[in-house]
Amino acid sequence: MVVLMACVACVLAMLSISFVGFFYMLVTGDALSWTYSLARLFIPWIGMLSITVAFHDGEHVAMNLLARVLPAAMVTMLRYASLAAVAVFAGLLLWFGWQFFASTTQFYMVSDQIQIHGRWVAACVPFSGAILLVHLVNGTAILEPPVTDLEETVSEDMSPSGPGLG
Repeated sequence: MVVLMACVACVLAMLSISFVGFFYMLVTGDALSWTYSLARLFIPWIGMLSITVAFHDGEHVAMNLLARVLPAAMVTMLRYASLAAVAVFAGLLLWFGWQFFASTTQFYMVSDQIQIHGRWVAACVPFSGAILLVHLVNGTAILEPPVTDLEETVSEDMSPSGPGLG
């Protein structure tokens, strides 16, 4: 939930910066040169953090159609293999992302007065890798097959207290 709120905060920051530039242009007729450059520095954060939110919610690459036709033992094995692949990916994000973050020395020139260190953007990579690893540690629920709305409706209809019996 915290990561989702951080994504929302980044989107709101981007929108706020863009609206400031828009209203400044309406009032003065001149454009602010820094609004676009500053707003786009939030895009990597939104993208990387969204990966972790999607993974936590089970919206990562899951081959549900294939899982329906394979035997249950094979599906379980593929889910573990998927988690292992995500663990490797998260570890690489953390390892190489930290090196990228630590070695970044450049500044983004947003305007003549505004300079943002490149570490602001680079920090999203190891941060997202760490969050993915936390989700994996807490990820036994990810191994459960996703329940579709149709399956929920069918299971409710077939329960002893289903519709018509109540």
